[in-house]
Amino acid sequence: MGWNYDDIVWSNTVTATAEVEVRDHVLIKMSDGVQLSARIWLPKVDQPLPALLEYEPYRKGDSPYRNADGTMRMTHHAWYAAHGYGSVLVDIRGTGDSDGLTSDEYSLQERSDAVEVINWLAAQPWCNGRVGMIGLSSAGFNSLQIAALAPESLKAIVTIHSSDDNYGTDSHYFGGAVCGEAIDWGTWQLAHWATPPDSDRVGPGWKEQWLQRLHGLRPFLSTWLSHQTRDDYWQDGRGVRDNYGAIKAAVLAVGGFNDRFRDTVFRLVEHLSGPVKGIVGPWEHEWPDEADKVGPAIGFLQETLRWWDRYLKDMPTGVEDDPALRVYLQDAAPPATSYPMREGRWVTEPSWPSPNVTTRTMRLDDMFCRDAVGVDVVPIDTPEHCGIDGGAYMPGHSLADLPPDQREEDGRSVCFDTEPLAQAITVLGMPAGKLRVHADGAAANLIVRLCDVAPDGASTLVTRGYLNLQRREGMDRTVDLPPGSVVEVTVPMMTTGYVVPAGHRIRLAVSTAYWPLMWPHPVPAKAALDPAGSALVLPVRRADAPSEPVQFELPEHFEPPVPADAAPGALDTSPAKRSADRQVQYNPETKEWRLTTLDPSYNRSSYPDGPLRIERRSRQTSSIRSDDPASAHGVSEYYRRFQRPGWDVEISATGTMRVEDDNFVTEYVLTATLDGEEVHHRRWHDRIPRSRAGKA
Repeated sequence: MGWNYDDIVWSNTVTATAEVEVRDHVLIKMSDGVQLSARIWLPKVDQPLPALLEYEPYRKGDSPYRNADGTMRMTHHAWYAAHGYGSVLVDIRGTGDSDGLTSDEYSLQERSDAVEVINWLAAQPWCNGRVGMIGLSSAGFNSLQIAALAPESLKAIVTIHSSDDNYGTDSHYFGGAVCGEAIDWGTWQLAHWATPPDSDRVGPGWKEQWLQRLHGLRPFLSTWLSHQTRDDYWQDGRGVRDNYGAIKAAVLAVGGFNDRFRDTVFRLVEHLSGPVKGIVGPWEHEWPDEADKVGPAIGFLQETLRWWDRYLKDMPTGVEDDPALRVYLQDAAPPATSYPMREGRWVTEPSWPSPNVTTRTMRLDDMFCRDAVGVDVVPIDTPEHCGIDGGAYMPGHSLADLPPDQREEDGRSVCFDTEPLAQAITVLGMPAGKLRVHADGAAANLIVRLCDVAPDGASTLVTRGYLNLQRREGMDRTVDLPPGSVVEVTVPMMTTGYVVPAGHRIRLAVSTAYWPLMWPHPVPAKAALDPAGSALVLPVRRADAPSEPVQFELPEHFEPPVPADAAPGALDTSPAKRSADRQVQYNPETKEWRLTTLDPSYNRSSYPDGPLRIERRSRQTSSIRSDDPASAHGVSEYYRRFQRPGWDVEISATGTMRVEDDNFVTEYVLTATLDGEEVHHRRWHDRIPRSRAGKA
């Protein structure tokens, strides 16, 4: 199959005119005999080329041009090939069209396979022996993990929206507290890993391969909940935070201030000893060149091409002279659940930590708190549904993902406000709450939020942070709170770049609940805050800080040509509609709050692989009584259907999570049908004790 680039409509002028060959379902044999499926884009040129690898579990074959969630990774590969690279997308073991079984996300087997794939690519006749890795989210995670293994041929990576700390900042735990997202992430993975190889691509053996996959699956959540501290499970290579020195490849790290993982970029720039640069925009969990998300979009492909050309082709592109960080400082904006564009400006930093950023400490007893009037210690009496307006855990899929006006959340919290600012303050870095807390009970969570309060009272969330007080002495241990204890803790917030304008107030909001983003303790300690011993610590960028000019090109993409004999609608390359619907309901009789997220079905037809209809639906329901943390209950439902003439596969997975006594209780149900007949049905039920002092 070939595309002539003279026939492609480009969004911007591009000088690529070479014909690109696409090799589909290329099998790469692992040392144990398992074969991984790859799609390879190669320009028809005579000289050997570097290879670019995207290695992920998200099914490379469902559409030859776009991922089903609307990302543009397929067009990225063709673009790179047109610019002189062999670009490769590989299904990891046990997913997509690859055979074998997967036992967990980011397993040692997954990482070992990747090293073998890199060695295989380096040895191909078309390759010059140099390999780069690129990926967003999962593929960004594993590019870091594999770079820490330092395979000889891996010379450079581009990691986008990824984490260097799978325990501390992923979908399992944050600040040592169990994430409410864990049940949903585990259910999504169960449904996704249960999807079949493509019958047309894999051939007659597809069904046997699929049934082996189904019978070998188990939910990952029970494993995650069995490791509630940062123990050996989390330190075996899943995160690189304890092993920065092992990374030898040149690293370009990209993040967004509306994404969960932006701290990673700053830590990598600070700690890596090899070539490293960082770019942080206002983006959600999406590619930085997608103009229909929080903008401004940038010419991401061109920027990465400079990286590849320098470290895979030894071309003098000047990337080593780029500033350590290019960061987008967001201007203040009224609270909204989505922004087509965030106004602001790009600035540069020569290093991180930056000499342009200083620490400003604001004592809480110098700030106004309505709850502190006439008392020395302020009770933190938080209703359990605080957090219901916290927005999506992973923004980027819906027009309702970002947190709305925080005034109702602020009313559920203890808040400390500055006077209206006489001049603007630029916050760049990781704010923190330094808190002196009185606690009566063994366990509690602390949540701190930094808000920008406009003169009309509107409260915009700037950033937030979490801490399970049982982890206050380290994420690798559980230490209960002694009865009647007074503890001094620091609760770091996620890194932000935000300009609070003159006339606005800065607000620190403190709570002990944040549902459904954080799972509550079933019997939380009674907590109170001592303002005289507490402070808000802000990283403030100097108003006169120097900055180099920052200029990105406009995004480039291409739309593949539709063959003349294609049926109308056979090739659908429009992005998936961001149609997820978030609904909040309250029952005053039972005091139950319920958050439901609906993602209705959307369909895709792919060509030239054959007319393939893909249907996806999901529903997530999180409920809690405002007066009972033990009532927390999460349900996730996912449905997948793949159809073409003579082939009809349906997958449904449901996961639930609740607490009983001091145990997490999880239940999963997985059902698969082929042409209307059930071929697999399984149910799992697990009870996992919460970690207590002295044991993990």
